Amino acid sequence: MVNLTAGIKVIVKMIKHTGILLPFLFSVLLFSCNSNYTPRPKGYFAIDFPRHEYRLFNQPDYPYSFEYPVYSTVTEDSSLFDENPDNPYWINIDIPSFNARIYLSYKTIGGRSSYRIKTEHGYKDSSSLNTFENLREDAYKITYKHSVKASSIEDSAFITPHGIGGVFFNVGGNAATGKQFFATDTAKHFLRGALYFNATPNEDSLGIVYDFLQEDMLHMINTLEWK
Repeated sequence: MVNLTAGIKVIVKMIKHTGILLPFLFSVLLFSCNSNYTPRPKGYFAIDFPRHEYRLFNQPDYPYSFEYPVYSTVTEDSSLFDENPDNPYWINIDIPSFNARIYLSYKTIGGRSSYRIKTEHGYKDSSSLNTFENLREDAYKITYKHSVKASSIEDSAFITPHGIGGVFFNVGGNAATGKQFFATDTAKHFLRGALYFNATPNEDSLGIVYDFLQEDMLHMINTLEWK
């Protein structure tokens, strides 16, 4: 920046002797005070992430076991996706520090699923056979229901160290859920999981939390075992 005091004195003398208009003085002062503008990067709230530590979920009557975060709790769930549970093995993994929940729904391949179907005359009960193909198709349908808000949907097939196969879904954009999966042996067991936040979806602000909890979801999947 130039020496403003000396510059002002010179310009004042010029005005006295030459009659230069005052707007010129203001223009010069404005120009001399300008500096190059550099936009600052976006800032987010600092989040203190806990260490990734796990405990075993292995209830005697459940057909599966896995490890889940020590900073979460397990509760039963009977209301996922407006369906009546076909068995008592649907649970939630609640993570209160992030206001998040992982819904887990289990179905036995070869059994039947009960649904409530909306018609022009109201809701009616229906059922279908739980074939592997039907359950896999339902998992894809439920995921792609979020395509209205999603900027992208990527599916990645996996096989765990225990030989369990499945598909993990990454849903981009401001969809209600950004991480989903299903795991199965294609013969008896079918487990589906979906991560939700009790907050307005915002990919920018929730991105780092999604990444953190994705590691927990992958650990759950990789430690999953059937009984």
